[in-house]
Amino acid sequence: MLVQAVVGVGMTKTKIIWTIVSVAAAVLVAVMALLHAYRLRQSITIQGAVIESNADTRKELPIADVVITASDGVQTAMTRSEASGHFNLMLRKTPLSGKPIMLSLQHPNYLPLDMDVQTGRLRIRNVLTVARMVPVPPEVVAGPRHPESVVSNIRVRYTINSRRETNIGSAVKTFQVINNGNVPCNDQPPCSPDGKWKASSASVSLDAGADNVFHNLRASCIAGPCPFTRIDLEQAVDGRRNVRISAVDWSETATFLVEAEVFRTEISSNVRESYPVIFGQGVNFTVPPTAEGVTLEGEIDGSPMVFPLSPDLNMSWAACTFRTGTEAEKIAVYRCKLKPGYRF
Repeated sequence: MLVQAVVGVGMTKTKIIWTIVSVAAAVLVAVMALLHAYRLRQSITIQGAVIESNADTRKELPIADVVITASDGVQTAMTRSEASGHFNLMLRKTPLSGKPIMLSLQHPNYLPLDMDVQTGRLRIRNVLTVARMVPVPPEVVAGPRHPESVVSNIRVRYTINSRRETNIGSAVKTFQVINNGNVPCNDQPPCSPDGKWKASSASVSLDAGADNVFHNLRASCIAGPCPFTRIDLEQAVDGRRNVRISAVDWSETATFLVEAEVFRTEISSNVRESYPVIFGQGVNFTVPPTAEGVTLEGEIDGSPMVFPLSPDLNMSWAACTFRTGTEAEKIAVYRCKLKPGYRF
């Protein structure tokens, strides 16, 4: 009785300790959440988009890699715009937070831009800003002027790979479980399910071959005292190259049949073409996220040309940017802008 009492006290102390630890962890999580919420309340977030200034809104292309600096006279934050032109900056609230925040934008291909962001009173914590940058004017070079090269008949070419399984045959195999019936088991496994009779087991393995898998596996007892047998398909899973089928027999010798269909996985490639949309000096097009070998084809001054989009997205006649769409869009978005000396 004394030992039971001591054990009971020990278990009670353990439960108390775990309860204290659980409560402390919950309090810590709550405190961290409150601190995070407090920091958000004590900050000003500036979200924005950088686009190219143009009287035609269809030609206001996003600008990537713009260096953006925000300052309220006390603190400074810096970031770069993404391929979509998006940027996000956060500043702590200060006694000067009601005053405008100065944004400075720098990009080698555009004129520097300084702009004020009106944050208003402290209750405003999220500001959306659209910054329009003016392209750097092309340099005027003395001497004879060369005519611009004409880019025409632009097409987008890419490949979509798909996987499919083709039925290429079947596999058939038999095996036997040899046993003598009516022999008491005497607790010497394997035994019959009720533990009364001595049993035997056997198995067979199938290999579908390289790059092949089995589907629709089937096994059955076809000869002998089948009511006193059991088949185990636990290691015979669809979609595997190698499978193993076992059987147990607790009567006379029985014969089993195993069948399966063999499938081979093949990859097929489909070449597809589409036409981009052209606004001003920009080319816009989208492809599925699984597209491979994205290439621009067309003509330069009437001569056919093929330009695979390299990892740096840079071509002799255009510079491109790339971004993935949202999860709902499920697309890859490309934008290409003509370089000086070229026109559509």
